[in-house]
Amino acid sequence: MRTLAHHPKLLNRWRVFANHVLGKSSLPLRDREILILRIGWLCGSEYEWGQHVEIGKKIGLSYEEILRIIEGPDAEGWDEFDSTLLRAVDELFFNSFISDATWNALAERYNTHQLMDVVFTVGQYNLVSWALNTLGVQKDEGFGGFPK
Repeated sequence: MRTLAHHPKLLNRWRVFANHVLGKSSLPLRDREILILRIGWLCGSEYEWGQHVEIGKKIGLSYEEILRIIEGPDAEGWDEFDSTLLRAVDELFFNSFISDATWNALAERYNTHQLMDVVFTVGQYNLVSWALNTLGVQKDEGFGGFPK
């Protein structure tokens, strides 16, 4: 936020959207954090990763699950739906599109609002990661980064 304060008009307009994604999304908190952590990892955003590891732990993700997010959708130990969430992130990141198979698997559990929130959550944190990386935002004191 301190970095974005250098551009108050952008900050004020972006904050509305960011507040929806982080605070008012229709997604279950656990699912939202899986999406955010995966896109943060794929984008190489150590700041985002460190912040959301802490949020993820607070909402019930185990540290083992958080580390498994790094391995992606085909890592041993995921249930089918968690793999699908991770696959959706990978498809958006690498292809800019969620395949029909992944979309249909998400739609077995999610309604239209939730499906849209998946896309916009990944998109929001892809954008945030670009900005954090490009603007050189350093990790906040007390927050970790990528595992060694």
